[in-house]
Amino acid sequence: MKAIILSGGKGTRLRPLTYTGAKQLVPVANKPILWYGIEAIVAAGITDIGIIISPETGDEVKNKTGNGDRFGANITYILQDQPAGLAHAVKIAQPFLGDSPFLMYLGDNLVESNLDLFIEQFTSRNLDALTLLCQVPNPSAFGVAKIDENGRVLQLVEKPKVPPSNLALVGIYLFSPAVHNAIANIQPSPRGELEITDAIQYLIDEPKKVEARQVDGWWLDTGKKDDLLEANRIILDTRLEAAVKGEVDEQSQVIGRVQIGLGSKIINCTVRGPVIIGNDCYLENCFIGPYSSVADNVTLIDADLEHSVILQGAKVLGIHQRIVDSVIGQRAQLKVAPQRPKALRFLIGDDSQIELV
Repeated sequence: MKAIILSGGKGTRLRPLTYTGAKQLVPVANKPILWYGIEAIVAAGITDIGIIISPETGDEVKNKTGNGDRFGANITYILQDQPAGLAHAVKIAQPFLGDSPFLMYLGDNLVESNLDLFIEQFTSRNLDALTLLCQVPNPSAFGVAKIDENGRVLQLVEKPKVPPSNLALVGIYLFSPAVHNAIANIQPSPRGELEITDAIQYLIDEPKKVEARQVDGWWLDTGKKDDLLEANRIILDTRLEAAVKGEVDEQSQVIGRVQIGLGSKIINCTVRGPVIIGNDCYLENCFIGPYSSVADNVTLIDADLEHSVILQGAKVLGIHQRIVDSVIGQRAQLKVAPQRPKALRFLIGDDSQIELV
């Protein structure tokens, strides 16, 4: 079995962070979102992985992720010239996939469930498609599945006004080679894209064996700031291991599960976990509260931070009010002017410079 991961798209919901980079490379707990998907796929026993990239961010994805050695995988990059739909991504990946069954994974997803259970069910039941589902409170915002009591998919509807269920498509699918014929027989949707939901509906109508399973635990689509922060919180809560490799002076307190990278200096700070601080950071006179991720080469001086993500190379200087629920982009600079507002919340893009007056 092979796998393809979709890592294209413009990331409009995470702008301005994604004006200068791929949304799948935005870090959660200091690791690119995309890498969690690769690791989950490899852990399920699939090591031949194709990553669908776009012209805008493809080189960045390739340079950051490499050939797969670090994951124990063999990665092939497949260029999708235009965002013409998920089924179009499968279509251009057909030379890589050949006649192999495959797993398709949207690169900005995070799931708690192990994938090997779903692969075993797909294989043992000789299915043509298996979709993963999750109960959501707002199904009109997603692709939604209607299934029978045996888990057989009866209908898929994209963002319905009147949802047939509260079961959203998670963005992880398993397919037999039969899906290629289905894609060859569908037409672009009104938005001009080849929809994977239409391809699956074609398989249902043919009829082929199409079933669904619900994921256990959490599922997060990290396409928005608040979703990214929630993903960061959950990963820190469930997967962070304490390790202090940097320098912490005697005036500082490190409490709970905290990871501090090599070359980082912590001076007169309180760090209350779960918190991850990357390599070569400089923190002085700071309070770093729970559920914060600080990437490599960040400088924080006289700053209070909680439930936030600070990307590589950013500087936060002299902000004496607490920063919460914020994402600060790469190399952004945040500093204070003499007069300050009473409350601060930010989504700050890469290379920004901000002065508060």
